Amino acid sequence: MAVAMAACSVGLHLTSDNNSSCFAPILKTGSLYDNTNKPCLTVHKTRLLSSAITIIRRATAVSNVEDGNQSVADIVPTPVVIIDQDSDPDATVVEITFGDRLGALLDTMSALKNLGLNVVKANVYLDSSGKHNKFSITKADTGRKVEDPELLEAIRLTILNNMITYHPESSAQLALGAAFGLVPPKEQIDVDIATHLIITDDGPERSLFYVETADRPGLLVDLVKGITDINIAVESGEFDTEGLLAKAKFHVSYKGKAIIKPLQQVLVNSLRYFLTRPSTEESSF
Repeated sequence: MAVAMAACSVGLHLTSDNNSSCFAPILKTGSLYDNTNKPCLTVHKTRLLSSAITIIRRATAVSNVEDGNQSVADIVPTPVVIIDQDSDPDATVVEITFGDRLGALLDTMSALKNLGLNVVKANVYLDSSGKHNKFSITKADTGRKVEDPELLEAIRLTILNNMITYHPESSAQLALGAAFGLVPPKEQIDVDIATHLIITDDGPERSLFYVETADRPGLLVDLVKGITDINIAVESGEFDTEGLLAKAKFHVSYKGKAIIKPLQQVLVNSLRYFLTRPSTEESSF
């Protein structure tokens, strides 16, 4: 799951209420589009960083609360999307949870196929947090798991955009909702407070790098780029979207070995600066 990733896998979940996106990519050109009025994701053929991903939303009706009392059904659960590159050596596993509100995710599966992917296995299970829709996906042209971080991020944004489209109440719980949802998040996360970076040993040949920070479009790609820019290889990992937060773990190495302490500090300092630096609009220059 890296720009230099040799082996990344992802996880996926399904629902039964036609939750999917309208993405219909032309893979030869790298453009994703749909001929309907559904929201569309455009993946530019250039490097797919946060600025290279565009989601166009459509107007969607939001249910009204007729009285001032909020019932249990009105409490919006936290949306969770997990992209797992570790659990299956042959497929990317995606898991999607939104309380008990998701259906079969047939539209989401269709949108993933439009990204040039095959859903080779799907299952649903229930626990106290709700219904979990889980997919195993592979690239249609190779039959192998997804390793390109740009495509992994496209998968993540496709799923989140579909969730906002078919469950507009979820936009208030997602960073994507601030820009493309009908109901933006009520609270903004302080990036400095939310950002946590930890590196631990994971055997003699690699280390485990934990990242928790405020979510935003393009974050997965930018994290991988930030790591590989200092010549650290990302071998596999997991990327979780939990409401407004993003939580990731990457198996990383330097020249086939675990990362030594001085280089660990360089990695942490570099990523912390990258994640918490103030953003400046290009137009301000």
